[in-house]
Amino acid sequence: MGGGKPPGVQNHRKAALCGEPERDSRFMRKSFKHSSRQSQGGSWRDYQAGLQRRSNGRRLFRRVALRGLVVALLGTGLFFGLQALPRGGDSPSPIGAAQASLPALPAAGLTGKKELRQLLDQQAFNNLTEKALDLPVDGQVLRVETSLDVDLQNYLLERLDRKHSRYLGIVVMEADTGRILAMVGFDRENPSGNPCLLSEFPAASIFKIVTAASAVDQCGYTADSPMQFNGYKHTLYKRQLTQAVNRNTNTLSFEEAFAQSVNPVFGKLGQLSLGREQLEKSASAFAFNEPLDFELPLAPSHFTISDQPYHWAELASGFNRETTISPLHGALMASAVLNDGRMVEPSIVDRVVGADGEQLYLSQPQWGPQAMSAKASSVLSRMMEGTVESGTARKFFRGYQKDRALADLEIGGKTGSIDSSDHEARYDWFVGFAKERQGPRQLVVAAMVAHEKFIGTRASQYARMAMTRYFGQESPGRN
Repeated sequence: MGGGKPPGVQNHRKAALCGEPERDSRFMRKSFKHSSRQSQGGSWRDYQAGLQRRSNGRRLFRRVALRGLVVALLGTGLFFGLQALPRGGDSPSPIGAAQASLPALPAAGLTGKKELRQLLDQQAFNNLTEKALDLPVDGQVLRVETSLDVDLQNYLLERLDRKHSRYLGIVVMEADTGRILAMVGFDRENPSGNPCLLSEFPAASIFKIVTAASAVDQCGYTADSPMQFNGYKHTLYKRQLTQAVNRNTNTLSFEEAFAQSVNPVFGKLGQLSLGREQLEKSASAFAFNEPLDFELPLAPSHFTISDQPYHWAELASGFNRETTISPLHGALMASAVLNDGRMVEPSIVDRVVGADGEQLYLSQPQWGPQAMSAKASSVLSRMMEGTVESGTARKFFRGYQKDRALADLEIGGKTGSIDSSDHEARYDWFVGFAKERQGPRQLVVAAMVAHEKFIGTRASQYARMAMTRYFGQESPGRN
């Protein structure tokens, strides 16, 4: 410690130094024999002069070799030093060599998210720890001011359970403006990746939000509508997808079926009530297969449906791996519940300022698509609250009504879980909201965790952490 070299290095160097005189003396004896054979008949003075010339040659060779080694080491250090420069969220000014070839500012300026998207690098926004970052463009440095709540962002970053996770993505967003307050993630397979913006994670039971909204709008269901099913809650056998009623039939309200994530109920809705055309329309209304207008590149979420009725049941209940979304899209789905059925457009850049202080871009809240009716959003809000109070998220929100930060909030959500196709990871979701009963603040949260061999921190736990931290602060104006 204390700046000294490790013992192994010191001993090795000591052994090498101790061995040098022995090698030198052997070399001298060998040289003397070789020289004496070549200089028979020569004088002692000639012999000494020959030794001197050879010694000078050896010293010159060593100096040249040493200089070459130093140059090589400096070059190697420079190379790896450049590779190790901070990127992504490692510093407030992460844009380096990776963005040296970024295009110039559009001739018309930064008139919208499309133009800004051409300049911004997704990696630059990975796990930011500061509110602003610098962007070199056209020989000048632009200042990009984000919407992040730095306190919340760093709080969540410090609590990511990287040990047990293959992927982690958490998005916290203002429900009414779309301003992203936290976007943190972890990708074991690609450290520079941002799972929050990856649209390849199975939606699982999160898709029940879409099915429930469609059932309200198209079939007239309410939270109190009676629903019936046979068999287990979390299976989906074809024999469960009938209207048959017998002594083994279970009856519960639509709210309870949603809160407990009962697959047969939603499978029957998809196969017997909604059908292919309506499921496809509802998925499109929630922006599946549609581009989301955002400042960073973001692939659309994926939804496909076949002509097979059982496939409709699988999709409606989330009992499949083909329907995929990103955590950011999950947050937008939750925003529709608090906005009378309309999704909000997401934004992580508040404004961009030029080197001379001129404002080049200013974000303005924008509405996204109308995903469902205001009536459906009201029903979904109630059913999502049931998930937290008595359903699949109850365990992780236990006692929140007595929590200083959460007691005055309305909290709702939807959970989802499914194994990966190789069964080496288990996807775990929470998508939900929290809003003040007597105040203006309201959040939507989406958390996705792909657990590996052991289950670590759950998605619902991350959601509660985010809500507690944000609403636990005394000052609402932390940005």
